[in-house]
Amino acid sequence: MDNLPSKLEKSYENAKKIIESSEDIKIYSHNDCDGISAGAILSTILDRQNKVHEIEIVSLDKLDNLEIENELTIFSDLGSGQNVDELAKDSSKIIILDHHPPLRNFNYKNKVSYEYLEINPLHHGIDGSNYISGGGLSYFLAKEFGYMDLSWIGVLAAVGDMQNNMTGKLEGLNSSMLKDSINEGYVNSINDLSLYGRQTRPLFVALSYFSDVNLPITNNRTEAIALMKNLGIGRKIGDRSRTLSDLDNLEKGKLFSELVKMLSKEVPENYVKYVPKLVAADSYEFLMEEDHTFLRDASEFSTAMNACARNNREDIAIEILKGNRTNSLDELEIISKEHRRYLAQNIQRIEDEDMIIELDKIQYFDGNGLKTSVVGTIAGMILSYGNWRKPMIGFTQVDDKPEHLKVSLRCSRLLAYDGIHFGNIIRKIAASVGGSGGGHSVACGAYIPQDKKDLFLKTFDEYSD
Repeated sequence: MDNLPSKLEKSYENAKKIIESSEDIKIYSHNDCDGISAGAILSTILDRQNKVHEIEIVSLDKLDNLEIENELTIFSDLGSGQNVDELAKDSSKIIILDHHPPLRNFNYKNKVSYEYLEINPLHHGIDGSNYISGGGLSYFLAKEFGYMDLSWIGVLAAVGDMQNNMTGKLEGLNSSMLKDSINEGYVNSINDLSLYGRQTRPLFVALSYFSDVNLPITNNRTEAIALMKNLGIGRKIGDRSRTLSDLDNLEKGKLFSELVKMLSKEVPENYVKYVPKLVAADSYEFLMEEDHTFLRDASEFSTAMNACARNNREDIAIEILKGNRTNSLDELEIISKEHRRYLAQNIQRIEDEDMIIELDKIQYFDGNGLKTSVVGTIAGMILSYGNWRKPMIGFTQVDDKPEHLKVSLRCSRLLAYDGIHFGNIIRKIAASVGGSGGGHSVACGAYIPQDKKDLFLKTFDEYSD
């Protein structure tokens, strides 16, 4: 799908008119890479239109009883699933750009007394989990203004939102946005090995973190180095360790074949057909960034943006995305280093204290004071310490609501290829215990009452469609 459906295109035309006729504008956007990217795109649009505005990056729970005080309020990467318009006035204008399941239908605008426009792909039969993200929706608004140079931020948003996770490439409206960015000279798409850290991480380290399925190289750098040696892949260029981006196609081919062989030995026969999709996928390079920096690769860049969100420094992320980098890059380096240290310390603690508890169908750990913003990241990173055949669930208390727990789930992509959508499952189970949740097939979360944790685990472990 390359073109916008006619009704969706009309909505963007209307959004442009609303913005052009407004002076007092506030943006609320979600506190993750997708939301920050969406907010940065919108803020850039308003800058170029000479519109004075404020932008606030928030978590979903901050939208309860939100005061609508500005002439125009724009919600990006959130809003569709929340009652954000309950306190709107007759003079209010509201635009929502969100790809999550909506509470209100397409004709809701005809039922209210104020100006209301919701742009959601699900109203037009477009999958919001795989075909367009919040940042992508904001990009198509930028395109309506003629600002196609912002397409690369939309690509970053899609990767940060794991829109390419199932097929290994950007599809649907994401593909259209990618084409714009390639044509504008901002992005290069490369089919490559699915190893995180293409630009900056030594190859033997990247191999040791390959964690969808436990292999001899998983969490074992010695084995990873031995694998490279056996395949005739050199470790260094001069004094620098080689990264994935340094390998030629012959070396990548050897590594691809070996990883497929190793994985095929470890997974049940019915999963073998999915193995190549675990090993290779499209990667996206930002051509205006320097080689061998974390800003060059979309996956590494998105991790840095999430690090800002996890440490309440969304302002730095927005400055980076808007091109104001004189001081912000140094700040980002400090934030990323501290973020990595915090993750490493807590992963080590979970391993040392043997905190992973395995049940029949799931495995979990108690976060015991972990920041709510990182429990999902840690759940994904410790999959390799547990049983890859079961989803990993992490719990931690909500900072300002200690009677509630934040729940995060991560699992191997193989389970999603098998047709399991944990985002839908966690939504149902959280609701059954008085909470709320949702998300992607392999990465999702929920908020539940603390005293319902045991019931939540029991229900999840016994769940079947």
